[in-house]
Amino acid sequence: MANLMLFLGNIGGPELILIMFVIVIFFGAKRIPELARGLGKGIREFKDASAGIRKEIEDGASASKEDDKKD
Repeated sequence: MANLMLFLGNIGGPELILIMFVIVIFFGAKRIPELARGLGKGIREFKDASAGIRKEIEDGASASKEDDKKD
């Protein structure tokens, strides 16, 4: 999160309003909900995939510890 803040700097209200205005101009008001849904699905899939990878790594580490204890 700190890296994101370094990248963005000091963004205040006027800057956010300008960014939103540009997004509405480029995509139109009707497409913004579609874009937000797609972004949300992408973030959810990324979190699910990272959780799955983390679980596989933890399972592999615990299995190797059990194998070491048996020897």
